[in-house]
Amino acid sequence: MPEDRPPFSLTIALGLFGLAWFVLAGPWLIGSVTIPWDGKAHWYPHLVFASAAFHGGENAAWTPNIFAGSPEIADPQSVLFSVPLLLLALLRPSPSLLAMDWAVFLMLLAGGAAVIMLFRDRGWHWGGALVAAIAFAFGAAASWRLQHLSQVFSLCWWAISWWLLSRALNRTSLVHGVLAGLAAGALLLGRDQVAMLSAYLLAGVVLDHWLRAQDRGAALRASLLPLTVAAITCLLVAALPVLMSALWGSESNRVVIDLEGAGRGSLHPAHLLTLAIGNLYGAAGMLANHWGPPSPTWGDTGLFLARNMGVLYSGAIPFFLILATICSGAAFRSEIRFVTAALVLMLLYALGWYTPALPLFWHVPGIDLFRRPADAVFVIGGLAAILAGYGAHLLLTGRLATRWIVETGIAFLLVILAMMLILWKQAPMTAWVSLLIGIVTLVLSLAILTAARFIKPGLLPLALVAVLVQDLAITNAPSESTALPPQVYDVLQPATADPTVALLKSRMIRDGDRRDRVELIGLGYPWQNAALSHGFEDTLGFNPVRSAAYANLVGAEDIAALPGQRRFPPAFPSYRSPLADILGLRFIVSGVPINEVDKTLASDAFLLVARTPDAYIYENARALPRVWVTPATAPTPPDLATAGFPAGLDPRETVLIEGPALPRRSGGTARIAAYGNTEIVVETETTDGGTLVLADAWHPWWRARISGAEVPVRRAYGLVRAVEVPAGRATVRFAFEPVRSALAQLSRR
Repeated sequence: MPEDRPPFSLTIALGLFGLAWFVLAGPWLIGSVTIPWDGKAHWYPHLVFASAAFHGGENAAWTPNIFAGSPEIADPQSVLFSVPLLLLALLRPSPSLLAMDWAVFLMLLAGGAAVIMLFRDRGWHWGGALVAAIAFAFGAAASWRLQHLSQVFSLCWWAISWWLLSRALNRTSLVHGVLAGLAAGALLLGRDQVAMLSAYLLAGVVLDHWLRAQDRGAALRASLLPLTVAAITCLLVAALPVLMSALWGSESNRVVIDLEGAGRGSLHPAHLLTLAIGNLYGAAGMLANHWGPPSPTWGDTGLFLARNMGVLYSGAIPFFLILATICSGAAFRSEIRFVTAALVLMLLYALGWYTPALPLFWHVPGIDLFRRPADAVFVIGGLAAILAGYGAHLLLTGRLATRWIVETGIAFLLVILAMMLILWKQAPMTAWVSLLIGIVTLVLSLAILTAARFIKPGLLPLALVAVLVQDLAITNAPSESTALPPQVYDVLQPATADPTVALLKSRMIRDGDRRDRVELIGLGYPWQNAALSHGFEDTLGFNPVRSAAYANLVGAEDIAALPGQRRFPPAFPSYRSPLADILGLRFIVSGVPINEVDKTLASDAFLLVARTPDAYIYENARALPRVWVTPATAPTPPDLATAGFPAGLDPRETVLIEGPALPRRSGGTARIAAYGNTEIVVETETTDGGTLVLADAWHPWWRARISGAEVPVRRAYGLVRAVEVPAGRATVRFAFEPVRSALAQLSRR
């Protein structure tokens, strides 16, 4: 099919998309609101940490600031391999909340532009490309799950990879093969479920290219060289980070997800109504007004989903265009059949345990690494946008065979179902308001579509886009789920004047053998990773992936926003315990009195240092220094996590280590000579040797050397580092060596 005036129409499509992008993203781009929740509480502190490391001459591969130390280089939740955020960290010494939001929306701009280029290369109408691009960037999960930055980026890299891969195949182009490999590598660096599903879809693009060729053998042979170049480039970009994440995953709390656990992250079939009525369940409003599954309104569904995960709305015009394309049979033409089939498969997967297909999907490699089939809504939104854009292409070229009768009937049926559901579930009054807005939008969009043959061809794309943008600006507008005032996250900015942050910075001791740790608990969602922004070293943090040993012994959960989210396992039964002292936990910073967090304590068990507007700050005077030398060792009990520490243990006298005990020595002294993210120098002095304890999280990629000779780093107390030191004075150098150590670890498997 010949291209539709590509230079002129491409300029119009990109220009109008840029205008729509600015209109729809405007509230974030001008800073009146900011991307909330995980986008700021999790991702932004990691960005601040990486930026401070880069511009301060430090290495960002390891952070000492959360969970007593964690490997940023292997963590899928870090920013080190998120290309937009990595560039931002490299360019800005102290990135602002606004700068981060710009990075996110620029990626959505790039993803939408790639969709336009994909349509252009296929010779489809520029108006269809514009509808697809707008729905892609501002519909479904790309809008409603905006705070999950990694998945948003993966969605955009998928579109870019698809466009470049198609060019490499269609033009037998090595240059585009390299570019496709780079984009696919950036996609895989996301190391999230959207990236995995997108990688499978890219493989489907190749298969579809071969199957649609008239001479399949020739097409296969012609594609081998560009595909090989793309694959090699992709591996060079992504193989090592993905390998390190896999190795870290085997040490983490997320080794594997079982079928039932994944099923709890399924998309409920009732969520399909949001294809036509976006805010039906109140996901945009206050949590108290949310009545969709899962919520108290539905009883025990067994699901564990955020309120905005099930919103599939990409606009009423795309909804009708998809229906028309399917009902007319056009969705099954060879040029779009792959998109239709992929959309069906992704819907089946997202519905999880509500269809018999989930056990079959469970045999697909990589599926059992992720806990929520509903994350496929990102890909569903992207595929639906492209199918809708194809429908717009057919409409604009006079080849959409429909009178809109069936589509009207389906919309009417969904509205009736929504009304019945509102009545059955006794939904709040806000549900009727959302339904009314949805009905008005459906009617207006249907009116434009049915009147399409009476509108001048040059004006019809503009009419479609105008209605779609207005629709998305209302239904997918900034809301409590997607946008909050920037002031909510002021505490995470490095230059904050927050009194709690200021007081902690003034009280922390970092001298000689000491580096005080804090625990931030129950201060609210924004505070959980504040340690990364301000250089505190926290025993907790906010991350779904943590060391399994650390989580089991310390009780560190995914989140620490509420007081009740602090778990006290047998090894850490209270803040008044040996492990709290071993970790050097000097300040407990809580949103409530300490005895409401640790119910084993009296209200005056710890000294109340200060009461700020946000926090109670308590001091643990028994906190041990960061380094010390013990004279005696003993094997770590195998039941440490379940039975706790042996009674009467004095960590200054005896260190519990994995493996056989060492001969008793007289002990000695230790001091920190230098402390960086990935390099630590400790000086010891003993009469006849001893065991140096460095109370930072143990990890197999940390190495230690004395006088240039490597010495074993033993795991002490189940989770920190210990090294045997010789008599006299010694300098112990700890270094985090992830690449060398990961390859060595792999070779031993």
